[in-house]
Amino acid sequence: MHGAASEPRVEERSATTELSIHCNGLRKTYDDEVVAVDGLDLEVRVGECFGLLGPNGAGKTTTVEILEGLLSPSGGTVEILGRRWETDERWLRERLGVSLQQTNLPDKLTVRETIQLFRSFFTEGRDVEQVIDLVALREKEHAKYDTLSGGQRQRLAVACALVGDPRLLFLDEPTTGLDPQSRRMLWDVVLAFKEQGGSVLLTTHYMDEAERLCDRVGVIDHGKMIALGTPKELIDSLGGSQIVEITLAAPPSEDAARDALAASLADLAGVKASRFLTGRIVLTVEHLHLALPAVLGALRAEDLELANLSTHHATLEDVFVTLTGRALRE
Repeated sequence: MHGAASEPRVEERSATTELSIHCNGLRKTYDDEVVAVDGLDLEVRVGECFGLLGPNGAGKTTTVEILEGLLSPSGGTVEILGRRWETDERWLRERLGVSLQQTNLPDKLTVRETIQLFRSFFTEGRDVEQVIDLVALREKEHAKYDTLSGGQRQRLAVACALVGDPRLLFLDEPTTGLDPQSRRMLWDVVLAFKEQGGSVLLTTHYMDEAERLCDRVGVIDHGKMIALGTPKELIDSLGGSQIVEITLAAPPSEDAARDALAASLADLAGVKASRFLTGRIVLTVEHLHLALPAVLGALRAEDLELANLSTHHATLEDVFVTLTGRALRE
């Protein structure tokens, strides 16, 4: 509990709309020529963690900055917690938390002093002691910012986003560059925030992170939403539970020959889809025990030598590659 000061905020939460974010036909253009966001529709429900995924240049960052009130849209409507930036900016600023991929905080302030500073920006908020414990920085509460590790700095940035007791938390690639232990500690913070009824909009380049944290995921490319659903729904949309990746010693050099080979493999028993991607054949497979003998037999019949073969369970990364033709971190 946050004490008597936070009670009015709790009452207000119970009466709010079921959507934390609602945007319709969102557009952003630059110089009337470059289209960064092209008619995007997006809804984030109260109490869910929504993952927004997209390759570089897809419009993801622009979308998030519009939702955060940092950019004005060129068209469409945006509602955050049932309000609009044009008329309710002060109200919204009191109820949002934002943690950027890279945050520069004052070097000589301690962890405690930094959190206290951010707490002073809000009329209501969380207890500083509670937030220090929430992000597991009690042992570092008197350490200055410039002495902290990368993981500790990122947890402090999230603490600054949480200390205002937000109802909606924006996390922009919060674990990029962190070690596995620091990543998992931040995951626990996000899950705890969600369990308390908070909503999260998360961008990430880590597919395991999206699968672990997100209730739903949206994939954006060329400024449009090209896929939307739970991680399981998106993975199931591939049509197979296994991915087989094959590298040939001497793959066909012509596009037409590669396309023909991929098409022939897609027709084999147990194979649901096949494509060439960055020098390798990627197969979506429903029945691995049927597909592998058939694929190997087809390659031998074409006198194609196998250089490498690997299999793995289908993931969001595979969904992303199938939809965009690119790996998320390319």
